[in-house]
Amino acid sequence: MVNFTVDQIRDLMDKVSNIRNMSVIAHVDHGKSTLTDSLVAKAGIISSAKAGEARFTDTRADEQERGITIKSTAISMYFELNDDQMEDIPVKDNGNGFLINLIDSPGHVDFSSEVTAALRVTDGALVVVDTISGVSVQTETVLRQALSELIKPVVMINKVDRALLETKLTQEVLYQNFARVVENVNVSISTHQDEKTMGNLMVSPELGTVAFGSALHGWAFTLRQFAVRYSKKFGIDRNKMMKKLWGENYFNAKTKKWSTKSADDSGDKKDRAFNMFALDPIYKIFDSTMNGRKDEALALATKLDIALTSEERDTADKALLKVIMRKFLPAAEALMEMICIHLPSPKKAQAYRCDLLYEGPKDDENATGIRNCDPKAPLMLYVSKMVPTSDKGRFYAFGRVFSGTVASGLKVRIQGPDYVPGTKKDLHVKNIQRTVLMMGRSTDPIDDCPAGNIVGLVGVDQYLLKSGTLTTSETAHNMKVMKFSVSPVMQVAVDVKNHQDLPKLIEGLKRLSKSDPCIQTFTSPSGEHIVAGAGELHLEICLFDLENDHAQVPIKTGEPVVGYCETVQATSSLTCLSKSPNKHNRIFMQAAPIGDDLTKAIEEKEINPRDDFKERARRMADDFEWDVNEARKIWCFAPDGEGPNLLVDNTKGVQYLNEIKDSCCNGLQAVAHDGPCANEQMRGCRFNIMDVVLHADSIHRGAGQVMPAMRAVVYASMLSAKPTLQEPVYLVDVQCPESAIGGIYSVFNRRRGQVFEENMHSSSMYNVKAYLPVAESFGFTTDLRSATAGQAFPQMVFDHWSTMGGDATDPADKVNAVCRAIRKRKGEDENVPTYDKYHERL
Repeated sequence: MVNFTVDQIRDLMDKVSNIRNMSVIAHVDHGKSTLTDSLVAKAGIISSAKAGEARFTDTRADEQERGITIKSTAISMYFELNDDQMEDIPVKDNGNGFLINLIDSPGHVDFSSEVTAALRVTDGALVVVDTISGVSVQTETVLRQALSELIKPVVMINKVDRALLETKLTQEVLYQNFARVVENVNVSISTHQDEKTMGNLMVSPELGTVAFGSALHGWAFTLRQFAVRYSKKFGIDRNKMMKKLWGENYFNAKTKKWSTKSADDSGDKKDRAFNMFALDPIYKIFDSTMNGRKDEALALATKLDIALTSEERDTADKALLKVIMRKFLPAAEALMEMICIHLPSPKKAQAYRCDLLYEGPKDDENATGIRNCDPKAPLMLYVSKMVPTSDKGRFYAFGRVFSGTVASGLKVRIQGPDYVPGTKKDLHVKNIQRTVLMMGRSTDPIDDCPAGNIVGLVGVDQYLLKSGTLTTSETAHNMKVMKFSVSPVMQVAVDVKNHQDLPKLIEGLKRLSKSDPCIQTFTSPSGEHIVAGAGELHLEICLFDLENDHAQVPIKTGEPVVGYCETVQATSSLTCLSKSPNKHNRIFMQAAPIGDDLTKAIEEKEINPRDDFKERARRMADDFEWDVNEARKIWCFAPDGEGPNLLVDNTKGVQYLNEIKDSCCNGLQAVAHDGPCANEQMRGCRFNIMDVVLHADSIHRGAGQVMPAMRAVVYASMLSAKPTLQEPVYLVDVQCPESAIGGIYSVFNRRRGQVFEENMHSSSMYNVKAYLPVAESFGFTTDLRSATAGQAFPQMVFDHWSTMGGDATDPADKVNAVCRAIRKRKGEDENVPTYDKYHERL
């Protein structure tokens, strides 16, 4: 029975210090959804008997079938803490009731964009780590994402039951295992944390920021729970007791003395405090229940004050073990305590997250409203994703109120990601139809929702594609656009089986694009409808959704293809010239590469067109060895005004030059999406305008004359600078036993993979890390499983772009063959054009 009402939740929404917005993040299969069930059961939404098996937050049928989370799901829950737990809560002026807005996110790397969307609207993260597998690649990826969004982590070390029942680890080995996991998590945190803004975020069991347990069996503990139990017995302060229960602290049961050494001078052995006080009772319960000593187990339960019903006493073995452990150390209690005590409230979190989130001035009324989490300030609401409704084709806009209060019927400015303050670009002024509370599989209507809370909106989905900012202030800038850790590098062409269904497909593609933060849909120059995703599984799920939900027509798909980028490897061998159509204007240009470091810095927005040009030039001179004067004369970034290609003015004393600046920039923007070799996007190219000859009369040097000349000279200069392609590369992390390593190497060798690291992470398991071109990744998982008899588990995440050696203009080169195949697929002339096609003679 649900033990709270929507009215109780609405009352708590106004008590900002008693709200916790949090995400559950982890590597795939480490137990996020199973763990979330414990909290959902504690809130009374599902029965405690089903917790761990229901996976309540896996709301789709295919999520339940596959056993993986595909879409992040939000649920709001009400909990009350007891007076003892309230002692450690930082702000206690709003009573014992707490509102936890929890988002269960996917672990599979292909759905990382869902994790980013979840993290944007939350302030804390529960990082789940499998005690057997330890910290995996995706654990590090999601941790890095969380820390870049200024989100505070706490850790749950899961699947401890496997360590006791399957691998049968001794207490000391299990302790060392825990210590290693905590240390690995802290290594990741220390690498990416922003200590100036948020302080030290390192987690530690003695601080109560690490929990241990089993999500499937529904039990977990933090050292705080054992410290409370033993502090009364020893007459020691609880916080001191917590410190003694971890690390190099030992207890001699005979002399009743503590020590930091495992043995004293007389050779007397002492037990590690963590093993003796925390693990020992757990091991005894496991040992007695699983080895048929039921009477001993029931006596232990009585000794530990665990009340069992007569029905529960009749169970045996694993069923009895689950019952005793769930009552001895209920997972929801440990998690709820850790979340409420250690994760920040919206008021605390928004004070340090504001500068990262808001694009406008740091002192305007909107920034102040966000920083103070003020429900009376102008509305600032960020929509991070669209959630499909039961009504086909409609979506809830799912987001977080950072300032002000959103209400049904409120008139708001809907600002898309391309909105420019002071203009009407990507701006709609509309009323919100309804506001709803997201409750996993269902929604509950609420009248309004104040700052610091997560909310669903009805009626704004037709004005936003994926994300955007809603505000009531006319001076508001946008909230920053989310940065995803995956790229849609894998593409597939889709078509309908019956031609009359084409309009439904086009409508379905629009809805598909709206439903997934990372998916891209577009029409290629050859007229194909392309869906681009992060990986094979991502595309498979999206195409299933397209056929069954969004378009609802039978579709056929082509072979998956990979998006490449075009780049240059050297400075142009000569200065290229192009004349305008009327032959009165000439542009002289050279192309050159800008280097991987600068390209990455531009893509990660560390260097961007909105920076002060003098500061940007100084940084480029210091970090990337540019000439300061040239760096000050960057005219534009392309494509889309922010991509990793630069147009630089290297001319001296040219008259009327500023008049054609806009036309030159627009000319480069127009061609930066379509390079000359394979009609793929340009990346990492610098175009230097060496000289310009212009007609004296302005009527003869307009955009219609300059832009075609610009296009031709950009292509000519690229083709004279050793053009080539860059291909996307996955980082592959494979976990396997030693016997399977030979099979892994043979699969990588066949697919141009490069193994660069091989670690032993437990007595028999190895971690192999390698780079694999995305073009070679189709069917890789199946291939690997068959080569290793199903013993290897790969995890692939897009890592970097790799330049393919060779010259795209040389017909004997492999890169040229790739270009020809791409051109043929796009319906272009198969032959790669030569420099002479675009260069004009003097």
